Amino acid sequence: MFYLLLKNLKMRNNKDNPPPIYVVSGGRGLAGNNMVQSLLIQYPENKIPVIIVPNISDENEIFDLVMQAKSDGGLIAHTMVNPELRTKTNELCSEFGVRVVDFMGDLANHLDSTLKIRPLKHPGLYREINQQYFDRIESIEFTLSHDDGMSPERLKQAEIILTGVSRAGKTPLSVYLAMFGWRVANVPLVLGINPPEELFEVDPQRVFGLHIGVHQLIAHRTKRLKSWNNHQNESYVDEQKVRDEIRNAMFVFDKGKFTVLNVNNKPIESTANEILNFMQERFIYGGRKLESPYHDNSDKKY
Repeated sequence: MFYLLLKNLKMRNNKDNPPPIYVVSGGRGLAGNNMVQSLLIQYPENKIPVIIVPNISDENEIFDLVMQAKSDGGLIAHTMVNPELRTKTNELCSEFGVRVVDFMGDLANHLDSTLKIRPLKHPGLYREINQQYFDRIESIEFTLSHDDGMSPERLKQAEIILTGVSRAGKTPLSVYLAMFGWRVANVPLVLGINPPEELFEVDPQRVFGLHIGVHQLIAHRTKRLKSWNNHQNESYVDEQKVRDEIRNAMFVFDKGKFTVLNVNNKPIESTANEILNFMQERFIYGGRKLESPYHDNSDKKY
């Protein structure tokens, strides 16, 4: 893979452009690229190619990269956290006259001498440790963009799908689950309007129907109408029509073979725990949709 990358770099270099900057890292190269770009932005309309070279793991790869930079006059800017690979990169650049910027060296040397602690030599560790935070942000964005039936064509991307009548608590429960990193979509059920077909095309074990009692639902809706200063929408709180809505929702739950959860007088935390327990029982990795192709999902349903 690394040699294919070098081959592509040689093909992409344009002689009309200034020599490139190679951002080299044992991880993804995001930190180094951010530092380079934060400086380049001060030079409007510059045409310096910035080439990220991630996942450097041995000295042979470093040697090949230094040879490439020597041939095209490029500069190597690196964030190598492994001290042996960092030292080797600097030595080879010095030996072959390649300009080098070591973003980590001075600070790492200071920490080595001050802390007297051996470094872990683990590239990408900062992002790994903070991955839960990044997952949470992505999950919240996904959940908000799939609230109240939006983007039904992407329901299959959701890890959890909630459905039910208006004011059954779909949105607050969705956001609560998203805060723990779950990608959640919710689909409202409206009497007289067919649910999106996509709702019946996803794995039904990921779909949870929220069932609520008539009188509690009327109380929620009455409170909502007051907050809207709307006292004219009588059908929204009419008991018979509310019963018809709930009956229709139960029909949809049964048609889709969805899991029905009684949310009557139940806190969000309790319902969320029920859902996550179901996910843990039904799916490998607790129901998380992992992107890695290396996970073996043969023993349990994914």
